[in-house]
Amino acid sequence: MPSCLIYLGIMLAVIIVWFMVVKRPVYEAVLLSFLVLLTVTGTWGNVWGYINDALSTSLLYSMVAFVSMSILLTKTKIIDSCIAVILSLVGRLTGGAGYAAVVASSFMGALSGSGPGNVMATGSITIPAMKKSGFPAELAANIESNSSYMGNMIPPSSNIVAALGAFTALYPNLNITTGQFWIVLWGIAIWFVVQRIVMVFGFCKYYKVKPMSKEDLPDLKETLKKGWQGLLIPVIILLPFILDYLFKDTFFTERLGADGAKGLSSSILLFIGGLASIYTCLIAKDKKVVKINNIAKMFADGVKTIAPSIGVCVFGYMVGSLFSELNVSEEMGAIITAWNFGKLGTVVAVCLITCFMGMIIPGSSLVVIFGPMFITVLANVGCEPLLVAAMLPCICGVMCGITPPLGLGMYAGMTLAESDFSKTFKNNMFWVAAQFILEVVVLMGWLPILGL
Repeated sequence: MPSCLIYLGIMLAVIIVWFMVVKRPVYEAVLLSFLVLLTVTGTWGNVWGYINDALSTSLLYSMVAFVSMSILLTKTKIIDSCIAVILSLVGRLTGGAGYAAVVASSFMGALSGSGPGNVMATGSITIPAMKKSGFPAELAANIESNSSYMGNMIPPSSNIVAALGAFTALYPNLNITTGQFWIVLWGIAIWFVVQRIVMVFGFCKYYKVKPMSKEDLPDLKETLKKGWQGLLIPVIILLPFILDYLFKDTFFTERLGADGAKGLSSSILLFIGGLASIYTCLIAKDKKVVKINNIAKMFADGVKTIAPSIGVCVFGYMVGSLFSELNVSEEMGAIITAWNFGKLGTVVAVCLITCFMGMIIPGSSLVVIFGPMFITVLANVGCEPLLVAAMLPCICGVMCGITPPLGLGMYAGMTLAESDFSKTFKNNMFWVAAQFILEVVVLMGWLPILGL
């Protein structure tokens, strides 16, 4: 048996036992798998090199900035006011609560950076609204969870920075800016948002869902008055990347030079999260919440939120560094290429592999460890490399969140909706299947993508 499959099997076995049997956090499972692999491969002598590789990437600090920003957005209740605006706009439509859940949860998931956390935050508003207008509990749970995990593939989610790192490591001379990469990510995300809206429409017809009742609808004038400042946060976050995409080769290059424009592009991720956090503090209604001592306490209390996601990324980078030295990704890529499935067959195979591994390994770790290999394999059969890189957060991060047993979003949605596990699981399979099919369609290049 190829050594790469042995190492991967060991990693999967450790994660399954530690996470699913012992029922310990997944970041512990990834770390333990790293320690076991060090022992099996006899590479303890290089452990500090792997740790240094994991901690030296600037992408890690971007993740910390955006996850920290999500804590501020949640604690200051700005997310709640934005959801109220969306509900007031689309809640009047037949099944409007479901459409509001798709839009609000996708949008807020990108800002908050936490799938299960976003389900609990937005779902506490959207799930009761859906149930009141006739959505079955299991459908309400799945609409919310599948929409919330869209945040894993929509900028500025921290999950996407690893995908950009994988692409730039393979193609350092293509001079792809962060702005261009984000435009492609948004272009992809549009299709998946549309797919979820179409599914909500179909389920609404099947279950004869009604619009939200007038007494449950937030007043549009009142919600805009209270929440309009929060709606500017996406503009603050997204505008620098759009400007970078549109004017890097003209305005910025002419004034800063090629190296200066490149440096500006690569630094956006490092400061934009902080800039949005400062704006959040300025518009917070309750100024007591954003006093220095309260912010310090907020982050101290939020360590439990930050630590798991950052821990998974750090330990995933460590495993990725180890696997890189052992040539695991290259061996796996050679095996997949040897299957000679052609373009469509290889795309389906990679999507199946990520779907299976996403049931056990966190999406961010999948991107870090195997992202370069997936890009190389699919590029070799004719897929656009930039498109593949931009799809990594989708085929890894989103699938990880919606597919049991690691589909934490489904369990969070079930808790809020008080839905039956069997019914929720069966309904969720429709969403997983639709997600899988659209992944294949996008990777095959059958749809136009903004930015490509």
